[in-house]
Amino acid sequence: MPLAILYSRAISGMESPLVTVEAHIANGLPSFTIVGLPEAEVKESKDRVRAALQNAQFEFPARRITVNLAPADLPKESGRFDLPIALGILAATGQIPSNKLDQYEWAGELALTGELRAIRGALAMTYGASLSGRSFVLPQQNAAEAALVKESVVYPATSLLQICAHLAGREPLQRYTADDRANAADVPRYPGMEEVKGQAHAKRALEIAAAGNHSVLMVGPPGTGKSMLAARFPGILPSMTDDEALESAAMQSLSSGGFNIARWKRRPYRSPHHTASGVALVGGGSNPRPGEISLAMNGVLFLDELPEFDRKVLEVLREPLESGRITISRAARQADFPARFQLIAAMNPCPCGYLGHYSGKCRCTPDQVARYRGKISGPLLDRIDIQIEVTAVPQEDLMRQTQSESSDMVRQRVESAHQRQLTRQDKANARLTVKEIDKYCVPDTLGENLLKQAISRLNFSARAYHRVLKVARTIADLAASDGIASTHIAEAVQYRRLDRN
Repeated sequence: MPLAILYSRAISGMESPLVTVEAHIANGLPSFTIVGLPEAEVKESKDRVRAALQNAQFEFPARRITVNLAPADLPKESGRFDLPIALGILAATGQIPSNKLDQYEWAGELALTGELRAIRGALAMTYGASLSGRSFVLPQQNAAEAALVKESVVYPATSLLQICAHLAGREPLQRYTADDRANAADVPRYPGMEEVKGQAHAKRALEIAAAGNHSVLMVGPPGTGKSMLAARFPGILPSMTDDEALESAAMQSLSSGGFNIARWKRRPYRSPHHTASGVALVGGGSNPRPGEISLAMNGVLFLDELPEFDRKVLEVLREPLESGRITISRAARQADFPARFQLIAAMNPCPCGYLGHYSGKCRCTPDQVARYRGKISGPLLDRIDIQIEVTAVPQEDLMRQTQSESSDMVRQRVESAHQRQLTRQDKANARLTVKEIDKYCVPDTLGENLLKQAISRLNFSARAYHRVLKVARTIADLAASDGIASTHIAEAVQYRRLDRN
């Protein structure tokens, strides 16, 4: 039969639409044509496939070869179509049996020797294949990642010859059987919070942020421990659920580096340099790929030296901070990526960095300080729940040997408070809607009066008012309190440092 039909998957945002690979062999002058909106990487597969077939001792037909990747209006990219194209040519020329091809979906990049190389997006494609009821054949390097999808049937292979032997019934491929997902990687280990000396106020604020999924801005001179605190923040976050881990892993698999199975159930921690562009931060490109905010899914996005970022770059954070999603629109296509990350930002209080330092060496004028802080817009600051000052640690405290709480101890309290939120409203406090705030974040009489005074004196916006209530609700959860008292409101108000200034 001069026609063979196989199935594969494309990547479009977070989706993996089905692609039908049709290979047709006809009489005529020798040619090799790929149609169906292939991009450069797919067009180049002609040379890879030809060399792989010849080096695997198969006959490459000197006839008219046409490969169609349907649907024709869906852009096809990456080298993942090498394997189904090669198998389609072999089946269409009768060199391998074609009776089992429709039972599988195929993806893999071919080396010139016929070996299979790892592909990008294996996790998303395996999820689509599992819904279709077909098994998935892919490179050995992607097997552990693909097997994270529950009820998936994954067959890893190392070469084109191995797959052909399987289809011929000589040496069947072995289904990949992963161990228990909880044991798929080592228990996550993070730097310990006990390594940071002093900064009790900042540690308390980060504990509240971890419990309620709140965003944080730390303001302080250089060397006060802001970066150390941020790097240790993932260690006090609640443990990842299987769904959260799979969602984060799927997002990582779409990146150029792919997903590392050793990071299974480990909170992502992204720290882009302040020279990063808007596209690098939120994603984009002609074939949209996720940016830093999506790669930090269910984890931490740390922006150090916040005012050094281009202001236009920072403004793109406003929408995902509110909605937890980012939509990337291009002339020909649109992609929607989840972006539920926890923002931890740090900045100096002034251009020289030493405003308020006990050394008194700051010489910045009020106008210079105002211009420096003006690089961060009011609407963006309004969306950051907790704004704290991280002061310099005195030399005597820095040199003193002190015993502070470990990350494990803090995480136990965070887990307890987080569980209270899930039991009460099935989500973290930071994600409460206005209607839910009115239901779950009602302070007592003293707290309500205190909040009224704060709004009047500090000119809180409506958004700041709601964020104070959500932070107060988290403080109450850490204290195992059903209601919000005036003490919880008072502590929440003091975490709006830049509003108070």
